[in-house]
Amino acid sequence: MPPDTPVKTPGSPTPPQYVPILELLGVFLRLGILAIGGGVQAFMYRDLVEVKRWIDDKAYITGLAIAQVLPGANPVNLALYFGLKLRGGLGATVAVLGMVVPAFCIILGMGYAYRQLAHLPATHFILIGVASVGVAATLAMGAKIAKRLDRNWNTALIALVTFGAVGVLRLPMVPVVLVVVPLSILLAYVAERRRAG
Repeated sequence: MPPDTPVKTPGSPTPPQYVPILELLGVFLRLGILAIGGGVQAFMYRDLVEVKRWIDDKAYITGLAIAQVLPGANPVNLALYFGLKLRGGLGATVAVLGMVVPAFCIILGMGYAYRQLAHLPATHFILIGVASVGVAATLAMGAKIAKRLDRNWNTALIALVTFGAVGVLRLPMVPVVLVVVPLSILLAYVAERRRAG
């Protein structure tokens, strides 16, 4: 057994699955190389939840919520959160490097290529296609997660308010989050008190 494998003691919850650091690096390197635009979150969900089964739906949703609220790029925030959750500080470092280094190199190469090829009409069609893939992958991930969420009025209300504020009214994300997060906590608290009482 590796030295940092969690040990189960009587009465303790089941320890998290041991994740080899090189395997963690490999997953995030692949995500950094292959994932496209907004589709990164969808590919990360597929690899971490569906393929590797390192985390469950609830943990992924928690990580996604935290990544959305924190400043910075969501995919990097997600890599940091899941790396930390799976292997501590070393896991966080490896996951972030895996996401950032390949993407940085690819962006440099694509930036140079775009500078040389921007005058060609085909370039713009290719970029539209890439953007469409990212949007479709994100929608597919959202639909999968939505099916597994608890269905209640509170969840629906928070989702509609957030979508209306950000998607329709185009209000800035940070003020919306500052209002919606306390509101969702309050609604969850009231619902829990009703169930208990």
